[in-house]
Amino acid sequence: MTTVVERLTGGNPVFSVEFFPPRDAADELVLWRAIRELEALDPAFVSITYGAGGSSRDRTIRTTGRVVQETTLVPMAHLTAVEHSVAELRNVIGWYAAVGVRNILAVRGDPPGDPNGDWVRHPEGLTYAEELVRLCRELGDFCVGVAAFPYGHPRSADLDTDTRYLVAKLRAGADFAIAQLFFRPDDFLRMRDRVAAAGCDTVLLPGLMPLTTPRTLAKTVELSGAPVPPEVARRLEPHLDDAASFRKAGIDLVTETGERLLAEGVPGLHFYTFNRSKATREVVGRLGLVPARA
Repeated sequence: MTTVVERLTGGNPVFSVEFFPPRDAADELVLWRAIRELEALDPAFVSITYGAGGSSRDRTIRTTGRVVQETTLVPMAHLTAVEHSVAELRNVIGWYAAVGVRNILAVRGDPPGDPNGDWVRHPEGLTYAEELVRLCRELGDFCVGVAAFPYGHPRSADLDTDTRYLVAKLRAGADFAIAQLFFRPDDFLRMRDRVAAAGCDTVLLPGLMPLTTPRTLAKTVELSGAPVPPEVARRLEPHLDDAASFRKAGIDLVTETGERLLAEGVPGLHFYTFNRSKATREVVGRLGLVPARA
């Protein structure tokens, strides 16, 4: 099975996509339509987010297994330490290995119910993402990724502290990092500079989400932990009452961000899709990231 790093270091810039597990049968149909539509464009890999709860976790595992068995895509499974003992984590990692998954994104995860609440370690679990990285490394020949935060993790005291945590995760055995959402190319590029200044040479992948509606803009604020910058607000606010106009302005903005990042030498762009494919297909097409054979 191909690894994420192999796909990211093949020479030409690529794109990858993220999905979340379906909540019900209707969601599953929507998800698999998006998977099939994007499969034709040959993304470098697809990632499936992970829910700590039993039913959500099971859907993640089942969806990841289907991607392995029924598509040509390279899957990356998410794994979190939330509400898991080490024994449970070992079982999940073992299952991934058994179905042929070689790529894992190891994240500590947010407290259930309140992402900004206090972190509570499982009494027989792990406390830090770097411990989860080491566990994955111990249990198999995995390509391991971690999360990076251009504005700093909400629980980090400052950007320097956050950079030390990221470097610690990478030095614990992670092969690459995927950035959480951000608004401006320089927000990502400054993080890349901080990691390089710390003496860490790694693959850093920016995460983007097509801004198709005011809701996706609000979601970007929520997931990034940063307010909308004035220059972005000036581009989008005039279109808040016109859905078609807002979508066009948002797609233009994300495309421009992608163009700048590719010009700065990023190996690829990771798209948060919300289980829809149309906007991502538009942006990657405009950026020239679709292989000719697709």
